[in-house]
Amino acid sequence: MSQETARVLSIQSHVVSGYVGNKSAVFPMQLLGIEVDFINSVQFSNHTGYKMFKGQILTENDLSDLIDGLNANDLDVYTHLLTGYIGSKSFLHQILNVVENLRKKNPNLIYVCDPVMGDNGRLYVPKELVPIYRDSVVKLANIITPNLFELQLLTDVKINNKQDIWEAVTILHSKGVETVVISSVEIPELPGFLCVFASRNTGGKDERYCMEIKKIPMSFTGSGDLFAALILSWMHKSNNDLKESLENTIASLHAILERTFESCKGLERNARNKELKLLQSKLDIEQPKIIFKANIVP
Repeated sequence: MSQETARVLSIQSHVVSGYVGNKSAVFPMQLLGIEVDFINSVQFSNHTGYKMFKGQILTENDLSDLIDGLNANDLDVYTHLLTGYIGSKSFLHQILNVVENLRKKNPNLIYVCDPVMGDNGRLYVPKELVPIYRDSVVKLANIITPNLFELQLLTDVKINNKQDIWEAVTILHSKGVETVVISSVEIPELPGFLCVFASRNTGGKDERYCMEIKKIPMSFTGSGDLFAALILSWMHKSNNDLKESLENTIASLHAILERTFESCKGLERNARNKELKLLQSKLDIEQPKIIFKANIVP
């Protein structure tokens, strides 16, 4: 186990009520013994899956001011940077500057990027962000956690089977990403299950895993933010043991989603009732019980 205390800067969305973005990511990291500073890229009343939302959006100048303030007080020394949903081209460009500035203080900074762009063939960020992620952000990231649609956007590989997935992963490795984890992949030959694919490339050697996870028949908001935070935490705690990190991450995530699903039984499946049961899952985060195994891919 790593003895160094991780110190993370997490730049994601924030909601007053509910669990997405930093509200979904910060608490689990803290439970796992990680110091977390966070910048809220937006502050909304609730997530956008409700009938309406209101709030404020942080500009790239606001982000720059916050980073400058940290820098002036020598507070910008981090082991990790975590980024999630980013809604504008200018803000994403400023993230590139943040990575560069943080690496001046710590050249070994680990950048964990959840490239939130869309899902199921649909973009929910401006299309101008796609080439920035593909051509600039990817080159700076150590760990990246795309879904299947985002993997295609980042690599221009049309994915129809497992072989296509590994081809796309190889492209990301060639751009400098050490660890790639693809979440929530539906495989036609495995109905009722979701797959997670993961690959770590160090010193020209690939280490690949696949996990098969029982699918929960409900969609959840904020689960991707939670997934990226857990991957970051366990990769640190396990000294980059990818198998251990995957198994612990999925154990916690699946337990939280199961608890959320069970809590909805007999209730209307609206946005409020489907909010992640994070606080109720404290022990599942701290002491995950491994049910699903990560199988090595030759």
